[in-house]
Amino acid sequence: MGEKVEAGGFGLAERRRYRQRLRECLDGLERLLEEKRFDRPQNLMGMEIELNLVGDDGMPLMLNSEVLERIASPDFQTELGQFNLEVNIAPHRLQGRVLDQLAEELRTGLGYADRKAQEVAARIVMTGILPTLTGEDLVHANLTGADRYLQLNEQIMTARGEEIFVDIEGIERLQYASSSIAPEAACTSVQLHLQVTPARFADVWNAAQCAVAVQVALGANAPFVFGRELLRESRPELFLQATDTRTPELRAQGVRPRTWFGERWITDASDLFEENLRYFPALLPICGEQDPQRVIDEGGVPDLDELVLHNGTVYRWNRPVYGVAGGVPHLRVENRVLPAGPTVTDVIANAAFYYGLVRTLADEQRPVWGRLAFDDAAANFDRACRDGIDAELLWPSRRRLGGVARVPVVRLVRDELLPMAAAGLDSWGVDAADRDRYLGVIEERCRRRVNGASWQAAAYHRELDRGLDRWAALAETTRRYCELTRTEEPVHSWPA
Repeated sequence: MGEKVEAGGFGLAERRRYRQRLRECLDGLERLLEEKRFDRPQNLMGMEIELNLVGDDGMPLMLNSEVLERIASPDFQTELGQFNLEVNIAPHRLQGRVLDQLAEELRTGLGYADRKAQEVAARIVMTGILPTLTGEDLVHANLTGADRYLQLNEQIMTARGEEIFVDIEGIERLQYASSSIAPEAACTSVQLHLQVTPARFADVWNAAQCAVAVQVALGANAPFVFGRELLRESRPELFLQATDTRTPELRAQGVRPRTWFGERWITDASDLFEENLRYFPALLPICGEQDPQRVIDEGGVPDLDELVLHNGTVYRWNRPVYGVAGGVPHLRVENRVLPAGPTVTDVIANAAFYYGLVRTLADEQRPVWGRLAFDDAAANFDRACRDGIDAELLWPSRRRLGGVARVPVVRLVRDELLPMAAAGLDSWGVDAADRDRYLGVIEERCRRRVNGASWQAAAYHRELDRGLDRWAALAETTRRYCELTRTEEPVHSWPA
């Protein structure tokens, strides 16, 4: 949702007109696919990371405009909450020492940004949900004042017609009412982009859907929401509820949520774009002037602005993305399931595992999605969010032809998926030293059964055992977490 959106209401006819423009955009996309106008394979990946601003005490600070003014770099942008920033990493080819290069660029960029943040007594930290956030922090007044955020809030709340009610039950239960979408700002993530050809798009997206549960289980880093210990990765459920335009009655009717796992494996690159038009009303019906068919007739490439904008308001965990670079259209799979942090090393390890595993899964002669029901993949995602690194997942059995077995995720990863991820990185052409270093981080996480969520939960309970109350324990856990992230040692090696 980085597109420029101007403030203002929408007339009664604008949604109908926008719906027609969306259909014209989809027809344009399908024509580009038929005419094979898309970019050739380039093995390009990209990354975005959402960040939190905190004080030395670990409490959130609403200072993103002041910090961005000091950073003065187009790589850093606003996000929904005033305590949020986002950093964008330029696309890289998946080859050679790309992983170490990414890590160095991230450390340099984040280090510079953190030094600038210190000029206003703030620090930058990566985590899935900042443990010290309270409901009082997540209010309309603390939304970033950009038009696109204010319009999005207005349209979601208008579509819903009543307060957002968050109800999450995990180890404890949280019930919280909000008159804005501000709780969404608590959810800070890593987004991994992979450019793919249209012919490969369906296989890569299906492979990514198979992988998300494992990603969440290994990378969980959001066990607390507004002072309650909930799921090991509470961010997906909070995001789903905070962006939900459905009333309870619409949920009971089976209307799909805008934050969506999906409901089927796909067979074509246009499937997800078409579903987004068919199932989801426009939130921001802003029409441009471009006629996609005329642009194509004249030999050009349409921007498909309406399609891109609408697509950005449907929050799939693996989102299809259309873009144009250098006058040539391309498609990307945007993987949005991972929480941020804890360290740059952990983020790059998560990325290495994802890119390697998805490559191998998409290349298999007997793909996993041909042997795993889509509903089982969705259930795996829910289990991974609930249990994190202790989750047990359904996976096609190597012992029973056509069967699935429930397997502890750490065993599945160490015995089967890590070798697949290594083979995938080899297929991309990633250097063996990078491959072994970052997949080694994943292996050690599995061996020690420690990730960001398990470390945070253990640290919090130690503080409770020392006699601190709930909020003091969360503050001390967050302060210690922030301190350890700056050592750049991966989370599995942090002291208890």
